[in-house]
Amino acid sequence: MNDRPTTISPYPDGPLIVRGDVELVTADGKVIPSRRRTMALCRCGLSTIKPFCDGTHKATGFRAD
Repeated sequence: MNDRPTTISPYPDGPLIVRGDVELVTADGKVIPSRRRTMALCRCGLSTIKPFCDGTHKATGFRAD
């Protein structure tokens, strides 16, 4: 087990970067498989591989405060 905390950091005008042990689940409780300890989660809502980021935010000009 890792003693480092899990962190979630917003990438400027891009995804949320999640580092550490985390379990993602759907609204109905199904586990979303992830093979990595660092992942990028979509914030723009346009990714074709949601909840993960596919870089679409760059082409659409997504901006976040």
